[in-house]
Amino acid sequence: MPGTLEGIRIVDLTTVILGPWATQMLGDMGADVIKIETPAGDTTRNLGPRKNEGMASMYLASNRNKRSVVLDLTQEAGREALFKIVGTADVFVHNMRPKVAKKLGLEYEKFAAAYPDLIFCATYGFRSDGPMADDPAYDDIIQAASGLADLQTVTANAPRFVPTIIADKTTAYNVATSILSALVYKERGGGGQYLEVPMFETLVDYVMIEHLYGAAFEPPIAGMGYERLLNTARKPYPTKDGYLAVLPYTDANWAKLFEIADRPDLAADPRFADIATRIENSQEVYDTLAQIVSTRTTADWQDALDGSNIPTMVVNTKESLLENEQLNASGFWRLVDHPTEGKLRMTDPPTRFSKTPSTVRRLQPLLGEHSAEILAEAGYSESEIEALFGAKVTKQPA
Repeated sequence: MPGTLEGIRIVDLTTVILGPWATQMLGDMGADVIKIETPAGDTTRNLGPRKNEGMASMYLASNRNKRSVVLDLTQEAGREALFKIVGTADVFVHNMRPKVAKKLGLEYEKFAAAYPDLIFCATYGFRSDGPMADDPAYDDIIQAASGLADLQTVTANAPRFVPTIIADKTTAYNVATSILSALVYKERGGGGQYLEVPMFETLVDYVMIEHLYGAAFEPPIAGMGYERLLNTARKPYPTKDGYLAVLPYTDANWAKLFEIADRPDLAADPRFADIATRIENSQEVYDTLAQIVSTRTTADWQDALDGSNIPTMVVNTKESLLENEQLNASGFWRLVDHPTEGKLRMTDPPTRFSKTPSTVRRLQPLLGEHSAEILAEAGYSESEIEALFGAKVTKQPA
């Protein structure tokens, strides 16, 4: 069955994770994604364990359902080839800073004049009309800038980075949804347009959903920060033999927990009466919850809470997720045979479509694997392609 985006072509001039993961999502939905790479290749090609040069784990995670073409954009012929390839596409996305993009001739106006229906997406660190527009930006930098690192002070007693590339991946979702929205507008006859998806502003928006709090009003009517999330006791609680996440949320949840724990004294405690009083007394509430959980083993709590409708979960490790019953039963982990890398494990596209399912149609390409093929689709003759290979504007695997 065709995917949702079958017939849509995307030219992807991005590197590392943010852009490549966003375009992989669109590729999973059926889009034809053309990955433009320098002669050296995406930096993630050699980031992480690997069997072969240029096919490391970080690259494999974000580059399925793509075709790879090498272009040396420092050469005029390379820039001309990019322009022609973009002319075959519905979407062009890059993650170069404004100054660098301009130097390479990647201004939206130039492309829009030739291809008025093109959706042109630029994603980088900061909005282009601010003083930080051309500052370098990586995940750690944006975690620090957005206030996310400071939030970790609650548990680490100092600013810390979240140990996942949350800024890259959050912005990747924003890139994908923004492109999808622009495609809908184009389908309705609105034509192409310019999209700008900045990491900093995306992450500040992300953080401030709950933490703007009292500053949502002007003048502020309370401090910033959602107290429940900034509580030092909010964490998985030690049981007698492990850890358990327990989140009684509604009044009924709390009443049931006190019943299971045989704590009628707490059921009558006004600090636990409703969500407002529990937030006002969040430190005592969480301390009490931790004390209750510590009285039994993890298995005992799972048995006791089964069917109670109280949200609870064991703390999975990275390793235990590979054997997780839910993930394996739902077909989330997939094993595939790659022609050069052997058997690979990858995730299944998480969203399910009843009529247009997402699929893995292409495995991760070698550097320049489709260079000649894509150049031919852009209108180059066989002799012209050979000349580009001779000038080292492009290349393909031996």
